[in-house]
Amino acid sequence: MWDTCRKITITTMHGDITYGRPYWYCRDCGHGEFPDDAVYGIDGLGHRLTRAVKLEAAYFAQNQMSFDRAEEVIKRVYKIEVNRETIREIAEDAGTKVFENDSAQAQALLAGIQNIEADKKVTGTVYIMPDGAAVNTRVEDENGSTWRENKTAIAFSSKDMIKRKDGGHIIVRKEIAPLIGTSEEFKKHALRAAVAAGYGKFTDTVVIADGAAWIRNMCDDIFPDAVQILDLFHLKENIYTFSKYLSKDNAQVVRWAENVIDKIETHYAVDEALDCIPVTENLPDGVPNLRTYIENNRTRINYPLFRERGYFVGSGAIESTNKTVVQQRLKRAGMRWSVGGAQALLSLRAKDESKKWYDVEKALA
Repeated sequence: MWDTCRKITITTMHGDITYGRPYWYCRDCGHGEFPDDAVYGIDGLGHRLTRAVKLEAAYFAQNQMSFDRAEEVIKRVYKIEVNRETIREIAEDAGTKVFENDSAQAQALLAGIQNIEADKKVTGTVYIMPDGAAVNTRVEDENGSTWRENKTAIAFSSKDMIKRKDGGHIIVRKEIAPLIGTSEEFKKHALRAAVAAGYGKFTDTVVIADGAAWIRNMCDDIFPDAVQILDLFHLKENIYTFSKYLSKDNAQVVRWAENVIDKIETHYAVDEALDCIPVTENLPDGVPNLRTYIENNRTRINYPLFRERGYFVGSGAIESTNKTVVQQRLKRAGMRWSVGGAQALLSLRAKDESKKWYDVEKALA
């Protein structure tokens, strides 16, 4: 039975539209509905915003430094009102859907890892760079800490780069996979990113990382054919930190550190480098056990050979990605997140930086 014409206001990219539509209900069961809503495509329209407005809200939620700033930009650019809380809810919903889709794809790849194409017909290299960066949450762990490690992997191929005149390279396309979770959970996401970049099709696979045990174990598990390289910057950083522990004289610190670096970086004379490093015990916090560090990564520091093969030996790309994806949006002063909310926003930022915003569009279809 038709009852009355009821009005509804929908926010579109062109402003608010208000119109009336008939409301029908059943006297016997009490069920009522607006059949015209389905005709006009607004049935189940959350927040009374069109899909286009939601996509812009999700985009600026991850693109701007805060939800408040996203609200301001949307108002200034499109002359429409979407409050910060609505923007947050839209971003979390969209990001969660994207993350769930990525997780399902990653799980399927891991389950069928033996079926990943391994013809390796394309001459070139797939680079995989994993790393971690902490995010402050609202949940305390058993030790009372609210910080959770976000693990991120980027993957790209030698075909995804252009060479600059100065000899450097610009990465024009990369796949980014972030996860706030365990290393066991993370490995399938790293695999998904690697496959998207061409893992299994290129002749060479290279993993560049900081030497963390969880990364070494992950590589042995899902990238057994990869050449593993210890990021040269991290090696140098640890050598200098240890040198400062040995001496307070700056000139001596530099001489000792550069001597050890030269033996490894230039000559791959690992045993000679180890001979320079004294055996130490009970090192203070922040000072690495350099001998153990080098021994554990002996096969990953053959820089003369790696450079001869044309491989990169630094992981600057993942460091830059962590700053862009994690720090610039989730680690500003005073920011604390729910784990789900942080993961959702990271997933959106990863799609934007990977130039795959169409995955967000599909999730909000």
